[in-house]
Formats: sequence, structure tokens, C-alpha cells
Amino acid sequence: MNDNFYEHLTQFTYLVATALFVFSLKWLSHPKTARRGVLAGVLAMTAAIGGTFLHYEIRHVVAQSGFFDALKWIGIAIIAGTIVGIPLAMVPLTAVPQRTALSHSFGGLAAGLVGTAKYMLWYGEGEGALTKFRMTAIIIEIILGYLTFTGSLMACGKLQEWIPTRPITYKNQNLINLALLAVAIGVGVLIVFKPMLWWLFPMVILFSLAFGVLLIIPIGGADMPTVISLLNAYAGLSAVAMGFVLENKLLITAGALDGSSGFILSVIMCRAMNRSFTNVLFGAFGQVKTSAAVTEQRNVKSATAQDAAQLLETANLVVVVPGYGMAVAQAQHRVRELYDQLTKRGVDVKFAIHPVAGRMPGHMNVLLAEAEIPYDKLIEMDEINSEMPRVDVVLVIGANDVVNPAARHDKGSPIFGMPIIDADKAKTCLAIKRTMNPGFAGIENELYYADNTLMVFGDAKAVVGNIVKELSDHGGMH
Repeated sequence: MNDNFYEHLTQFTYLVATALFVFSLKWLSHPKTARRGVLAGVLAMTAAIGGTFLHYEIRHVVAQSGFFDALKWIGIAIIAGTIVGIPLAMVPLTAVPQRTALSHSFGGLAAGLVGTAKYMLWYGEGEGALTKFRMTAIIIEIILGYLTFTGSLMACGKLQEWIPTRPITYKNQNLINLALLAVAIGVGVLIVFKPMLWWLFPMVILFSLAFGVLLIIPIGGADMPTVISLLNAYAGLSAVAMGFVLENKLLITAGALDGSSGFILSVIMCRAMNRSFTNVLFGAFGQVKTSAAVTEQRNVKSATAQDAAQLLETANLVVVVPGYGMAVAQAQHRVRELYDQLTKRGVDVKFAIHPVAGRMPGHMNVLLAEAEIPYDKLIEMDEINSEMPRVDVVLVIGANDVVNPAARHDKGSPIFGMPIIDADKAKTCLAIKRTMNPGFAGIENELYYADNTLMVFGDAKAVVGNIVKELSDHGGMH
């Protein structure tokens, strides 16, 4: 078979992979089809790798050096990736946000290293190989790749709490950050026109690495869902640039899909918090606030698991609002048991999902899907809020800022204007929380002090388990 046949087969494989990537994104947008979306993504990547092995240059090297000698480094890379990837896939769902950030860092590093390697290769071929187009693509690739690498590592560190989750601010931080990026771009532009000035290349890498660190450390934990999706977009754009560098159409289309979906998701996240990109990146949201004006000692009303069970079993409509506390406690399976106990008594149970609950987009959907909560019971914030006034009991499990009424009226609050789930409008609110410590926005939650709120203190998994036990022991029908 001639080279044209293999070239057409490679391009056909890439076309199939592109279609599968598109379907993967489409199916991943809904919990009911998410598994199909993951499978489509896996098949797309498998097809992409298979098509690449059919490429003329790889077949030429195999013909010259033999199969093993030609592909041994690729084989070693696949084995190394598998050894690292399997443990990463086995992390608990509570660690998925930081695992996602770590995956983005690998993608950014891969793009940066490919750009560095291609520059070194073409540099050895002389100035004629380093065209302005190639150099522009390489500079974009290494800036986006390396800043994604260190930025994602910082996001992972914050989510894992290896570094402080609060914003780490310093004087003139925005000016310094933007100046650093401007210098990296400026030096990059100079290399585009003077590609043989090789000593400038490491400077762009160092400035990009530093910018990635300084970009993320001033951002607080409450903004991590938006940051994760934004870093996803950066990784996608670096893949687009890498596609131009390698002259690979599939990389360009896959990177464009990744980048655009990341930006769209970031816009959705920002709208969910009533904030702009610039406010997320430069607003230091999540910084702990101390208010001198609030000196009064407010009291909360506490309840036991038995009290909670009695309220829940006499309700007609119960809405559960999950948050990061549920994720930390890994209470989703206990929540499923509670759902089963209530529904068999005839109680209508729904789950209110805030777009930025947790530490990554869709965090609560993933956890509840793992516990096999029916998909039609997961209701988005805008839809559930209209039902809140007729809800008998709203059960808040580890959620904090996403149910804080201060977002509606307190103009001095860092979450002012952020759309929230209207838990305070339900007839009774049960809030499960370890302590009265504030959430990532660093402010007290007015909901906990409301007249219709009862606090049930303790670990979410233990508390929900005790409520389930009380319901089981009590028995009976609604």
C-alpha cells in the first residue's frame, strides 16, 4: 500500500476522532449521558493515537530502524503515563477537583515541552527553519503551556490545602503580574523576529512559569470552580498552538474544542457568581473579611438527629442542598439512604444544585451520580428557587456561601450579587455543619441565624447516618 493510502487513512482516523470529541463534549453536558461522553472521549483519543502511528514519518523511521528501536521511547512514555494515570484515576471523588487541576498541569507541561523541543530542533536546522509563523506558534504554545503548568499546580495545592486556600496578596500584585506577562510576551515577540537569539528563549519560559504561580495564589478557594475551567481553556489553547507547531489538524480542532468549552464554562461560572473574568482573576475573592461593625453575639438554634428525622418524615416536599462539606465527609451514600427512607414514606425529595457548589464545575452532580440519585431529582438553582416558598424542609448539607442571604442585600459582602439557592424561603431549614466557621468567602452565613433554621452540628456522614437510623427505627409510612 502506498503513502497516499496511509495518509488518507490517517486523516480519516483524525476525522472520526474529531467527531467523537464533539459528541463527547455534547454527552458530558448532561448527567444521564455523561458515561457515554467519557467513553466517546476515550475512543476519540485511542483513534487519534492510532492515526498518528500511521503517519508517514513514523512509518519511515520504523522501516529504517526496526519496530522496537523506532518506537521504544513512545512505548516508554505510554507505560510511564499508564503508571501515573491509573493511581490518579483511583482517587476518591472528593479529590477530583485537585486531580483535574493536576491533569491540566500535565497538559500544559506537555505543550511547553513540545514547543521547547521543536524550537531546539529547528534551531539546529538554521534560521531558515524558524519562520515567523512557526516562531509565533511556538511562543504562544510555551507561554500558555508553562503558565498553565504552574498555575494548575498552584490550584491543585490550594484545593489539597498544601498551600493556603485564602488569597495570598501583596502590594501592587496586579501591576506586577501584568508586567511579568507583558515582559514574557515582549521577549517572545523579539524572538519571533530574531529567532537565533536562543538565550532569550529560556527567559520566556521562566517568566511564563512565574506568571502562572502569581496568577493563582491571589485567588481564593471560593473561585476555584472558575479557575479550574479557565485553566482548562488555557490548556486547550496551548494545544491549538501545539497543533500548528506540529502541523496536526486533530490537535488544532481538539484544542479548540477544549479551549472554547473551558471559556464557555468559565462564563457560566462567573454568571453564577455575578462576577466578571477580571473580577475573578484580580478581585481576591475568598479573602477572609473581618467586620468591626459586627460586635453582637448572635445565637443559633440547634437540633438533634432525632429532631431532624421527625421534621423530615412529616414533610411533603424536602429539598437537599449539597455543598463541599458533603464532599469532604463523603456523605453522598448516606444521603442516598436518606432519600430512600423518605421516598418510601411518600415524601417528595429533590436536590438543589448550585453551579459553583464544591470545588469544580459539576462537583455535586458527580458525587450524587456516584450514589445513584436519580438524574431527574437533580434540579438547577434557577428552577428550584421558584419552588422554595412551598418547600417544607430544606436540608443544607455542608453548603455555605451558596445559600447565604447576604448575597442579596449586603453591598459590603464579597458575595453581594451572587445568585444563591433561596434556602431561607423554605418553611424550615435544617443545616448540617461541623462548626460555625465561615466558608471560603470568609463571612458568616445569615441563614444559620434565621428564625426558621435549626443547626445540626457534626460530621455530615455521621449526622445523616444518624437521621437515617432514626427513620429506620421509627418505621411507619408518611
